[in-house]
Amino acid sequence: MASNSDIFDKIRIKPRGARKKEEEAKAANTCAWEGCEAPGAHKAPMGRNREGQYLNFCIEHVRQYNKNFNYFSGLADDEIANFQKENSSTGGRPTWKMSGRKSGEAVDPSTLRATPGWHSKVKTRYTPDGKRIPQGNGPRKLKRLEEKALHDLGLPSTASSEHITKKYKALVKQNHPDANGGDRSSEERLRQIIQAYKHLKQAGLC
Repeated sequence: MASNSDIFDKIRIKPRGARKKEEEAKAANTCAWEGCEAPGAHKAPMGRNREGQYLNFCIEHVRQYNKNFNYFSGLADDEIANFQKENSSTGGRPTWKMSGRKSGEAVDPSTLRATPGWHSKVKTRYTPDGKRIPQGNGPRKLKRLEEKALHDLGLPSTASSEHITKKYKALVKQNHPDANGGDRSSEERLRQIIQAYKHLKQAGLC
């Protein structure tokens, strides 16, 4: 296929004449500098509160414009300081305050960005002190680590919060070295029991 074929031209990254058209479009904009009639082929920002808008200058005047450009022109020193403080960490993007709620505290629905129906649904899943309530009459839906933790305590998936706590205390007492005449062979089992209970507590099951 000849390199000057119309078919070949259609699959070029930039067809013949595209660069020429770009140059002509740039040249069509006259320099915005007062009294200058040279082509304005170079863009320069208009300034504060006019983001995304540009002026077209020739190469000589765009250099002069940029040299004297001041984004904070017209602002007092305290206004400039406030602007810099507000934009130093977030770049002017909106932010939301992080929740200061501690573990176990009730969730305030007004702080959640969701529908009122979702808030109501969440409230029905937890007791006032933040513990999760098993849903429905069927078996409780547990995550794999929650199932393992219950298994480590020798409990079924239907174990209640009170049952979990009661079994934990009994196992700790049973496997503590002090209860075995200082025998430390059960320390690994004791660590497993404590870790299992800690995970279940974090999951809101006890």
